[in-house]
Amino acid sequence: MTDADPVRLLKQEAVPDAGSYEVRFADGRPSIFVYWDDMPSRRLRPDLLTRSDAEAKTIARIERDKFAGHSA
Repeated sequence: MTDADPVRLLKQEAVPDAGSYEVRFADGRPSIFVYWDDMPSRRLRPDLLTRSDAEAKTIARIERDKFAGHSA
């Protein structure tokens, strides 16, 4: 990670149509994980999101704005 990239978004998809997004912070804060599964029959938890609902890019944008000193 560089100063120009204080927040990184990493997509993990080991099984087709299921996976997670990791939002990783350069300042040492713990990562945020957002898990998703597009197959309702495979969801083990009722709170598991679909891929479209789990778009961690929104979280990353908010965090980037915080680093830049903007309010979200």
